Amino acid sequence: MRDFSRVKRIVIKIGTSLLSGGERLDIEYVNQISRQIAALSERGIQVLVVSSGAIGMGAAELGLSSRVKDIQMRQACAAIGQPLLMHQYRESFKPHGIRIAQVLLTREVFNNRTSYLNLRSSIEQLLSLAVVPIFNENDSVSTDEIGSAFGDNDRLSAMVASKVDAELLILLSDVEALYDGDPKSAATVRRIPIVENINEQIYTYAGSAGSEFSTGGMKTKLDAASIAANAGCRTVLAHGREDDVLRRILAGEDMGTLFLSQERLSARVRWILNSVPKGKILVDQGALDALRRHKSLLPSGILSVEGIFREGDVVMINQEAKAVPAYNSTEIASLIGKHSSAVSQMYGRERRDEIARPEDIVFLEEV
Repeated sequence: MRDFSRVKRIVIKIGTSLLSGGERLDIEYVNQISRQIAALSERGIQVLVVSSGAIGMGAAELGLSSRVKDIQMRQACAAIGQPLLMHQYRESFKPHGIRIAQVLLTREVFNNRTSYLNLRSSIEQLLSLAVVPIFNENDSVSTDEIGSAFGDNDRLSAMVASKVDAELLILLSDVEALYDGDPKSAATVRRIPIVENINEQIYTYAGSAGSEFSTGGMKTKLDAASIAANAGCRTVLAHGREDDVLRRILAGEDMGTLFLSQERLSARVRWILNSVPKGKILVDQGALDALRRHKSLLPSGILSVEGIFREGDVVMINQEAKAVPAYNSTEIASLIGKHSSAVSQMYGRERRDEIARPEDIVFLEEV
């Protein structure tokens, strides 16, 4: 289970708490982790890094001592901190002859199918040039309020791993592993070395967010491991300040928690699942039953439409499924309850009779 000898592509997420040395960036730690990544690169392993820390660095630069909660101030701190963070990574990788590239992302990149595919092409080009891409959420423009934020870099790292078909995701944090209780408060807790399937019982072990400037907690790490698992990617959660942590993980040492992969879903199914829905289509029970039998979504079974979305956007169907409709919200609203023959009469024969085909519909319970 911990045989990583054939792994050739890894995504490594580095948490905010690891990068902070008091109120400033811990340069020695960045140097150490860069040396470890360089050693992996020398072995022919392609490494992609997802790094937190921009908001914390910006806050430190401004002399702020507590967690920044105001959206505008967080964006300002990110804008200040991101170039400082990337400068240090560049300086730390330079002695090893490794070039880096900054890749800032928002949820919109993953929600839009075209930009989603273009992202992969860009990443593949960087890897072919032996460049280490360093990802971060574009915190200076993304917010939860407008639906463009990932919310944490744990999930971002898993979506990157899923996108590039990585074989291993390593989450480096200030926690040693997943435990069956809170190691900070419980008298006796047990480390869980291997998780075969992330179920409701596993989620009961999740605690709350930890360090002052971090946004993730154990739940976000479980979410990340679940996203990676659906892409056929294993995940290791480990303490990032363990000596030589990356080499030891790749050597198969029993440290942290290993989350096993599941059967790999197709790239399109993963895109549908991981996209934030732009709207909602409510259907009757007969239509829902038909969809479960892998039938198309037809106008006759639609009850209502919520939100404004375009053709090709991901939407929810009731609370059970996500789908990619072939019509926009205005068009679907005009077709509610009508027979399929009305579609060509209203929108031309070149348009499909179905609102969504079976291959464009994914039931959440099935994954």
